[in-house]
Amino acid sequence: MPRADGPYGAARTRRRSGHPRVRVGPANYARSMADPASYRPAPGEIPDAPGVYRFRDEHGRVVYVGKAKSLRSRLASYFQDVHALHPRTQRMVTTAAAVEWTVVGTEVEALALEYSWIKEFDPRFNVKYRDDKSYPYLAVTLAEEYPRVQVMRGAKRKGTRYFGPYGHAWAIRETVDLLLRVFPVRTCSTGVFKRARQQGRPCLLGYIDKCSAPCVGLISPADHHRLAEDFCDFMSGETARFERRLTQRMKDAAAELDYEQAARLRDDIATLRRATERNALVLRDGTDADLFALAGDELEAAVQVFHVRDGRVRGQRGWVVEKVEDLDDGELVEHLLQQVYGEDAEGSSVPREVLVPVVPPDVARVEDWLSGLRGSRVSVRVAQRGDKRELAETVRRNAEHALVLHRTRRAGDLTTRSQALRELQEALDLPSAPLRIECYDVSHNQGTYQSASMVVFEDGLARKPEYRLFSIRGPHGEGARDDTEAMYEVIARRFRRYLAERSDSGELELGTGTDDDEGQPAGGPVGPDPRDESGRPRRFAYPPNLVVVDGGPPQVAAAARALADLGIDDVALCGLAKRLEEVWVPGDDYPVILQRTSEGLYLLQRVRDEAHRFAIAGHRKRRSKGMTTSVLDDVPGLGPARQKALLRQFGSVKRLRAATVDEIATVPGMGAVTAAAVVAALAGTNPGSSDGVAVGVSRASDDAAGMLDA
Repeated sequence: MPRADGPYGAARTRRRSGHPRVRVGPANYARSMADPASYRPAPGEIPDAPGVYRFRDEHGRVVYVGKAKSLRSRLASYFQDVHALHPRTQRMVTTAAAVEWTVVGTEVEALALEYSWIKEFDPRFNVKYRDDKSYPYLAVTLAEEYPRVQVMRGAKRKGTRYFGPYGHAWAIRETVDLLLRVFPVRTCSTGVFKRARQQGRPCLLGYIDKCSAPCVGLISPADHHRLAEDFCDFMSGETARFERRLTQRMKDAAAELDYEQAARLRDDIATLRRATERNALVLRDGTDADLFALAGDELEAAVQVFHVRDGRVRGQRGWVVEKVEDLDDGELVEHLLQQVYGEDAEGSSVPREVLVPVVPPDVARVEDWLSGLRGSRVSVRVAQRGDKRELAETVRRNAEHALVLHRTRRAGDLTTRSQALRELQEALDLPSAPLRIECYDVSHNQGTYQSASMVVFEDGLARKPEYRLFSIRGPHGEGARDDTEAMYEVIARRFRRYLAERSDSGELELGTGTDDDEGQPAGGPVGPDPRDESGRPRRFAYPPNLVVVDGGPPQVAAAARALADLGIDDVALCGLAKRLEEVWVPGDDYPVILQRTSEGLYLLQRVRDEAHRFAIAGHRKRRSKGMTTSVLDDVPGLGPARQKALLRQFGSVKRLRAATVDEIATVPGMGAVTAAAVVAALAGTNPGSSDGVAVGVSRASDDAAGMLDA
């Protein structure tokens, strides 16, 4: 993370004279600068072949992923004199503790493997194009029996056609509203569709001819699927074909004196033209292309892309990226193409032309990779002249404007985060800035459905994929007596898992610096990842630099006792009390007081509030599940279908409780054994409970324990 320049003038602590600062653990948890030579593989061990390599830190976490035509020459470049390396590369190799590699057959395979590893491990020293929002797409779910047109965000799904991205969801809805007149494809949700099918009556869109009503059989599944395919063809740019078709039908209707139908078709043609005119014609030769542009400096860059289909701009997208690795513009473009097209397994979004500001270092390899995704030849080049050159300049101006806007909105963001971490370092007397912070909070309802949350912030930013929920069990499986006991349990479970996974993954021997040490060598071919028995990555093998608990001295003391009982003395600990926003450290009678305008205090507040929000969400989920648990759930062999059959036959659990084994056995699908089990289960429940629902704390606790069984 880039450091802020200039003098440090932020938070100060106020303590009683003569009272020492207190922190948990010595300074050895902040690893000093490592010597890359300590884990350098022997030159003869590295193959002279194409492949992908990854650097790991002392905890086994992947910090950098790269590819090379020759692994031997590329890795050798990292182990030269440290002072001769680029500053960003210096920081990476001194953070790492081991290097691994995988040999592949071709450079195209290396390109694909590099992208998949970056996506899986999210290395901190790799450039990642992150946007501040999720762009909406117009999606058509062609894999369904009755395809649906809808707005979608997030990861793409197999069997779904996507169009966009669009700057605003309302732009998609306006376009769809126009086109439903000509292509009345289903747009309703699954619930609405099923309800209309059960009732035998279409929704409002079916009555106003903006849906062909497949829910009630007004159109066959095959015809509705063809209608959805026509919709996709129109959105793909084949507008002239449909306009010609409607024009011919209009003329035929007029010739048959069916003027009402001819007028309707005339209006449909006008609708298609209005939908087409929403996208300006920018390339008159009907080009399908994506145009990329970069604008930036040594620290960050803004990226813009225009998606042009059939000569018209169909979508626009942008990112602002921090340059955390030493890459030139060509390499940045290569990483950008990996991200934009890497998740498109069907190649539906890869155009025939990709126009970039600078060609990647090995453009032929990138073209081969994109051609494999698309299924036909893809050209990657720089626009040199004509309309494409002019449009590329427009994209570049958009990138420059986006960078200026980003700097205006987030002025000082990089330095602010750095300042906040440095303020915490000084206020808590830490040896280094707490790059990874974990915060814990407990939520319950008068002692029931006790849940705890763990949120993670890295480099001052939330890392939501690493959030975790804990179900508090207590010493006897009935929950903790109070918040301090709950805090002790959650901290003990988290760090017990940390110790176990660190031991299982061999982290203790990682990066020891000599080939003579027993255990895993410092460098070599890729060995087993730090994963569990099922092959999933271990989630608790990385320790935080700072643990924050929501609460005052009692909660801090409970967390400190849990760490001490496990023998962990290399993790810093503090608590943030809500009343006066005081920062408490273990063993200290007086809190650390941070200025109200302190960026460090603001960061702690954001971390604490996020932990509180996540804990409440987990508690509410458990409570909702526990209060809707049926007494029939515990009957062996009685699944949801049989439960519905029983309730349909008897109407309520009260009547079912009064039934005999023979009466229950008459229900379709029920046998004598299952009927007897139902009678036995109902005989053991409280007759005064609500019909169909039994609120059981122990039952709900067992179910919710699956959130995290540490």
